[in-house]
Amino acid sequence: VSTMNAKISSEGKEEASGTRNETLGESGYLGEAKRGQVIRVAYLIAALDLTFLFMQMAVMPYLAKSLGLDSVGFGYLQTIFGVLQLVGGYIFGRFADQFGARAALILSCASGSVFFLLMSLSTSIPFLFLSRLPGVFMHGIPGAQKVITDMTTPSQRAGALGKLGLCFGVGIIAGSALGGVLSTKLGIYVPTYVGLVGSLINTLIAMAWIPSQTKPKSDHPATENSTLFSIREILRLMKFPGVTEVFIVKVFAGLPIGLFMIMFSIISMDFFGLEAVESGYLMSYFGVLQMVVQGLIVGKLASYCTEMTLLRLSVLVFAGVGLGMALMRTVWHYCIIAVPLVFAFSMLATITDSILTKAVPSSDTGAMLGICASVQPLTRTVGPTIGGVLYKQFGVSSFGYLQLMVNLGLFVYLLKSKIPLGEMKSQ
Repeated sequence: VSTMNAKISSEGKEEASGTRNETLGESGYLGEAKRGQVIRVAYLIAALDLTFLFMQMAVMPYLAKSLGLDSVGFGYLQTIFGVLQLVGGYIFGRFADQFGARAALILSCASGSVFFLLMSLSTSIPFLFLSRLPGVFMHGIPGAQKVITDMTTPSQRAGALGKLGLCFGVGIIAGSALGGVLSTKLGIYVPTYVGLVGSLINTLIAMAWIPSQTKPKSDHPATENSTLFSIREILRLMKFPGVTEVFIVKVFAGLPIGLFMIMFSIISMDFFGLEAVESGYLMSYFGVLQMVVQGLIVGKLASYCTEMTLLRLSVLVFAGVGLGMALMRTVWHYCIIAVPLVFAFSMLATITDSILTKAVPSSDTGAMLGICASVQPLTRTVGPTIGGVLYKQFGVSSFGYLQLMVNLGLFVYLLKSKIPLGEMKSQ
């Protein structure tokens, strides 16, 4: 009888374990230690990917200028890259859903290798424009987010996604510094060679350490054979409870500050009177803030507060940041405002990504992350025109007043609306 009871107990545990694995999606096929290892590898790949990306951003204006490209042409170059990222974000997400996070991350790293190869060969303006094309599949952060989403339970997701902020901070600081030092000391093309070798190493790391998992079965069989880009699929995802409302908040809450950041290089020179070196120090300061806030604070708050509470908090802080920006006059004012700014920006990005991936089936999380990743390229695409008009016609304070009005409206909307989301805290 004792043996029989033990056997029944063991079978019950196995059944419970099987149920738990099913709720984990792809992560259920791996042990806890293995999942943690895979997540750490995803963090490493994301940090390296961002470092190489910021390296090329640091040298791109000088490379373009050395090839004879004027400021207008450089604006076109940036716009093309933004459009490619905008279109490619959703396609990349759908690719991740259909072929798995491992294949998507390998595609992103391999595209980065081609990107840097073409940059290293860019001795003419047409070739420089051609080097932007692989950017359509360069989505290291969404690829890492897809891995983390598959490897975590819903209650763990916000904290795990928040730690990607550490990777972003490392990328800003290391990439900007390395790009400047390498191009100055060794030549303008050296950062592209480093990026090429580094991206190839990233590809090998993804192939060796990211497991090839069983792809979750879609709840909508028609999506299994649909094309990678489908407006109908985007509309289907937006119909899930709460998705449209949260996505609207994600887009509009950060739009005014996004316009400001796009114009920041001009504002730092004209309004703050900063030199190039001082602007670099300011970017490093932002990188440190990003690491501290998103790496250490967001995850802690997610364990004590519901995600809807944190979403409302981020929007309210954004409104306060707008008031501060409208009143600021010196770069020191901006350094003070940067603390709540980075907090609100990091909190909004992490919490909305977590909410939206939990609102859709596990088979659609890649597509949802791809749609989320398209928000920033969209801002980069329309930002130069809108931001330029605001700055020229109304000055720096206009960005702050716009930020204040938009986020106060969104805060009232979030208080009054009954968005049908499961209130969940990280465990």
